[in-house]
Amino acid sequence: MQLKMWVLTGAAITLWLAPLVALDKRIGWHKSMQGLSLCGAVACAIGGGNIARKLADAAEIEALKLRAVKADVEDEIATEVYVSRTQRQQEAEALLASPEEDVEEVRERLEALYDAKSEKVEVALATTTDTSLELAKSLYAEVVVAREAGKANTWIIENILKMKGRKFAEGKVKLQDLINQFEGESNNG
Repeated sequence: MQLKMWVLTGAAITLWLAPLVALDKRIGWHKSMQGLSLCGAVACAIGGGNIARKLADAAEIEALKLRAVKADVEDEIATEVYVSRTQRQQEAEALLASPEEDVEEVRERLEALYDAKSEKVEVALATTTDTSLELAKSLYAEVVVAREAGKANTWIIENILKMKGRKFAEGKVKLQDLINQFEGESNNG
């Protein structure tokens, strides 16, 4: 299409200049040839202009399509960010809306229980007060909910047990002990 536009533009220029250069002014039909040549040049110029306008319109449409695709991608990314932020907010609200007991207090009690060796942990859990057992069950319930939601053990250790960094290995042991105790009870009961 662009080639056709350039050919028509070149033909228009040639038809406009040819009578001026090639024909002799003494010939009688010089004026009529010059007129026909100029009419042909105008026709070629109009044809080239129409093609140029069509190309410009097509380029504008392509630019609009590109902007629409870009806007769709940006909208999709913004939607994913919003959904992710909403999920994190709901998870945080769920943690904050846990039973009236202080979650930190529960974690500290569990840390005290699990600081002893694993043999002593079972004895300590069996001899703790009902309050400590309820707190441990509450923490285990959070772990179950997180596992059902597809959260990895790493996430559970870091976000529910609050055992990050140097305490991570200790958190793995605590998580396993908590799971063993309560899953053992549910299998036995």
